[in-house]
Amino acid sequence: MDLSGAVILFLVIYLSCLAIVSFKRKLSNKGRLPPGPTPLPVIGNFLQIKSSETLKSLLRLSEIYGPVFTVYFGTRPVVVLCGHDAVKEALIDKAEEFSGRATHFTLERTFEGHGVVFANGERWKQLRRFSLTVLRDFGMGKKSIHERIQEEAQFLLEEFRKTKEKPFDPTYFLSRAVSNVICSIVFGDRFDYEDKEFQALMEMMNNSFREISTSWSQLYDMYENLLKYFPGPHTKIYDILEDMISFIAKKVKKNKDTFDPNYPRDFIDCFLAQMEKEKDKASSEFNDRNLLLTTLNLFFAGTETVSSTLRYGFLFLMKHPEVQAKVHEEIDRVIGHNRVPNIEDRSQMPYMDAVIHEIQRCSDLIPMDVAHRVICDTEFRGYLIPKGTEIYPVLSSVLHDSKMFKRPFAFYPENFLDENGRFKKNDAFVPFSSGKRICLGEALARMELFLFFTTILQSFQLKSLVPPEDINTSPQESGFATIPPFYQLSVIPR
Repeated sequence: MDLSGAVILFLVIYLSCLAIVSFKRKLSNKGRLPPGPTPLPVIGNFLQIKSSETLKSLLRLSEIYGPVFTVYFGTRPVVVLCGHDAVKEALIDKAEEFSGRATHFTLERTFEGHGVVFANGERWKQLRRFSLTVLRDFGMGKKSIHERIQEEAQFLLEEFRKTKEKPFDPTYFLSRAVSNVICSIVFGDRFDYEDKEFQALMEMMNNSFREISTSWSQLYDMYENLLKYFPGPHTKIYDILEDMISFIAKKVKKNKDTFDPNYPRDFIDCFLAQMEKEKDKASSEFNDRNLLLTTLNLFFAGTETVSSTLRYGFLFLMKHPEVQAKVHEEIDRVIGHNRVPNIEDRSQMPYMDAVIHEIQRCSDLIPMDVAHRVICDTEFRGYLIPKGTEIYPVLSSVLHDSKMFKRPFAFYPENFLDENGRFKKNDAFVPFSSGKRICLGEALARMELFLFFTTILQSFQLKSLVPPEDINTSPQESGFATIPPFYQLSVIPR
């Protein structure tokens, strides 16, 4: 090596060392963050975290650094919480401090802090309080939510009967049925399953849920500071969501044209009434942008989460025919074949309740939760987490905590039953998250899951096209969400 080459090599090494020292000094000024793998300048912990296996990477790191540790997505510190104890201590015991929300960068261009899910501060408090009130008190119109779900379940049964025992993919059957429940709340009416606009909407929703969970989206969310300058697949989600917002905007315009504040027909009317009530209030968050994006939040979350859980549930029940047989026996004994199931039946059906809980636990639908932030400098387990730091409460690690479940890595409904066969609650059951940011549609989702599963299994046996041992439950994608695989089944009348 000549002298000039040696000098260049020395300068590269020297400057790299300076950058690392400067980076570490910068980090040390941000508080006493929990330990974690040493980050590199600019790229952070890129070498330790695979974008195609973010969850697995974080769980591997927790085996080294414990249940609370810090990783760097580029230059951005993220505190990761694993296991029931750490997540409970943060989201329940320090609920206020951990109540902030971080928007995934693939969604930031769409939401920009608007809508109930991604809002913070006073905006979030106003929108959440209002949304919860409307969902809880939804007695408007002639039908209760309970009756609307029962009615929609009957429409779904009729679609299943039309298959005449032939194999079919249940994906869009289930998403249309579930979506119609939330449509009846936010839009005041359901759609016919053959409605072309509705079908296109379901396809957009399914595609966006899958896109946000791809390896590319995970990579973009981790290294947005570098990747935002380049084109890429992350723009797909924005385009899909804009089309969905356009659909909602047309519905809002129709409501505005026929609006009567004395007779609210749906969620949109209730929001418009609140906008009118607070039109002279400077601090009001009831405006057109929050109306569109809160409606999109409810519409999206109210469709994809429940329909994906149903799809996974069908798979688990076919893979474990002995469980399906026990469910059939309990339905026959408690409800019979002729009466329509109702929500009051749940208290008399501990096995069905346990099976649904186990389906949700094993589906592991939002494995890393929607990212949180601490809203102030926060003392936590001897560390000081600076205000604004992102928090990843790894819900998957809670749902599979060996201290909380008898068989955490198996499909085992007895995880939710006591020795006498009675349903047993478990504090580590957190598919809806917990604390102040718990899913505001939890009560609706629980009602839907019970009534849809019970109604379908009262009338049909679910039959796989392959032997139970050959059924593959591996997800299509596992990122922001766990996307169930595509599959076909037959429904056999009982």
